[in-house]
Amino acid sequence: MPHLQINFRRVAVFAGIFILILLVIEFNSRLEELNRLNDQRDQVRMVATQAAQTEMALQTQVAYASSTAAVEEWARTEGHYVLEGDQPVVPLVQPGSQPVIAPTVQPTPTPMQNWEVWWGLFFDE
Repeated sequence: MPHLQINFRRVAVFAGIFILILLVIEFNSRLEELNRLNDQRDQVRMVATQAAQTEMALQTQVAYASSTAAVEEWARTEGHYVLEGDQPVVPLVQPGSQPVIAPTVQPTPTPMQNWEVWWGLFFDE
């Protein structure tokens, strides 16, 4: 059996290279995890910003709805209330006149060609 000489310097260099490769692989996986977490953080920030903007818009609507200007606007438009001094105008139909009926226009459907029908069946969503 031949006597093998073990060169400790060569073994140490190979062990060092192996450990260095393992460290690079670990560093790469940590960088991928960092990128994934940064993307999640950005998405959460975006959702939080949208929620804050929605909250501000709703608070503005609540503040306007509870103001006297909103109540007065509703009373004038939808409630049909009048203030003192206003002269309400009620349109009357003249006797003997017929009401004007506006005809509704029906859209005419455009016929599809056979290839358009088949294309729609196979490729449209």
